[in-house]
Amino acid sequence: MKKMIVLALIAGIAVPLSAEKIKGSGVLKDCQPIAQAPDKEHKHQAYDLSFRAEGKSYTCRTDTDHSMNATDFVVGETMSYEIDGKKVKISTPAKKHVECKVVRVENAPAL
Repeated sequence: MKKMIVLALIAGIAVPLSAEKIKGSGVLKDCQPIAQAPDKEHKHQAYDLSFRAEGKSYTCRTDTDHSMNATDFVVGETMSYEIDGKKVKISTPAKKHVECKVVRVENAPAL
């Protein structure tokens, strides 16, 4: 009986956590390099990518430990996204992918 209660509690906690994931497609609004120059600790250029998802505008920042070819992510082009808490995966129709972390979220103005 105690196992059933514990499993029910775990299942109740797991459902809200998985509900955070947002998937969809949209248009890349902006892609800007961060002013910090690469050095021994930060091997690659970081970029801020901006897009809209479910009524909000998101800005996410790439990691300086991984490279990104900025020409693969064209502003105004369609892309798909997967938001899982603070982690974001962005993919282009040409199968180019980048992972980044959310650094800003704001309510998007109505279109």
